[in-house]
Amino acid sequence: MIPFLFSIFASTLILILFRLFPRFGINTLQAIVFNYITALSFGFILFGHQWQPGALEHTQWIPFCLTCGMLFISLFLIIGKSSQLNGVAITSIAVKMSMAVSALFMLFYYHEALSFLSISGMLAAFTAVLLISVQRRGSPRNKQPWMLFVLFFGSGLLDILLNYSLQTRLDELAPSLFSAIGFGFAGLIGLFVIGWRWFRHGEPWKLKNMLAGVVLGIPNYFSIYLLLLAYRETGWTNTTVLALTNVGIVLLSALSGALLFREKLNGLKIAGLLLAISAILLLLFSQ
Repeated sequence: MIPFLFSIFASTLILILFRLFPRFGINTLQAIVFNYITALSFGFILFGHQWQPGALEHTQWIPFCLTCGMLFISLFLIIGKSSQLNGVAITSIAVKMSMAVSALFMLFYYHEALSFLSISGMLAAFTAVLLISVQRRGSPRNKQPWMLFVLFFGSGLLDILLNYSLQTRLDELAPSLFSAIGFGFAGLIGLFVIGWRWFRHGEPWKLKNMLAGVVLGIPNYFSIYLLLLAYRETGWTNTTVLALTNVGIVLLSALSGALLFREKLNGLKIAGLLLAISAILLLLFSQ
């Protein structure tokens, strides 16, 4: 239970930090890149002793780790661009509702049993996420709808790969190091991107962006590592962990926005928060 709760807290902290970046003039791309380098370093500093030489003999985890790394940074970049072109609300919905893709995979691939409580909890979780994320004012511009499809299926694919790797590919590699190496791959890709931007446009690297990346990298590392631990240690089904994690992040993020940034809670959001609490209770009682 503790890894699960701290995973939700870490994921919410990431959203809060992203919200604060514009206030301090942080270059988000540079911060994201150095966040991955920090996550790689932090993972090996804390858990390097868990490395097993057999991981280099049984390398079936490497393609999955590389793919996760590519998804880490590409989805982050598309989220940023889509927020500008399509609107923050619809982008957020596309990412959060992607749990439908990964939940369906886990249900059928792992042959998980469904009860009335678990089905009710899942439906309540989906509805709660939609109500909390949607905004009444105006409608999304949807200038680049392909981005929304990429985020929906890409985020779902990332959840699937993380879970599948944990279940089938990490016999010789600790989840803590799988997370760190995946972030390292993302960092290498990001270094190439900002290096190219510097070469073509002379965009300078600033110390404050690097420091922001360090601050971001620690909760980002734990958001993934602790999620993997939650899959393994809670004893809950994979779909329950996934749904509880997503609805927990949405619930805590909405409350944090209201308390820290004075975001208004309209009727839809309040209904969504109450439904999110109901979803959590239903899913917990279904176990």
